[in-house]
Amino acid sequence: MITDDTSIFTLMQQNSWVSIIVYIVLAIGLWRVFTKAGEPGWAAIIPIVNVYYLLKIGGKAWWWLLLLLIPIVNIILSIVLAISVGRNFEKGGAFSFFLLWLFAPIGYLILGFGSSTYRRVN
Repeated sequence: MITDDTSIFTLMQQNSWVSIIVYIVLAIGLWRVFTKAGEPGWAAIIPIVNVYYLLKIGGKAWWWLLLLLIPIVNIILSIVLAISVGRNFEKGGAFSFFLLWLFAPIGYLILGFGSSTYRRVN
């Protein structure tokens, strides 16, 4: 168990670096996905704006952004959104659930740098 202040600060600092690295990897993947879908890539680095464009790519209405602010509802809708985005990039439900929802940074890198193309299915 960590009890002294120095150890707690070090642990918090390490967690911050990991979070920053994960966000950068996610932004790189989203940038490529956005450009493949004909949307501006820069939107991937701006929080909330990137969710708006992800909703657009998934074929969902803009007001889903408001629904994503509601606890519990946001979990269900984010899974539905991941499956919709995956379907528009010709990926199945299992890929979408595991790699676009659970392990999003990896999944969006695969979509962005892979051979899949964007086709609006909805």
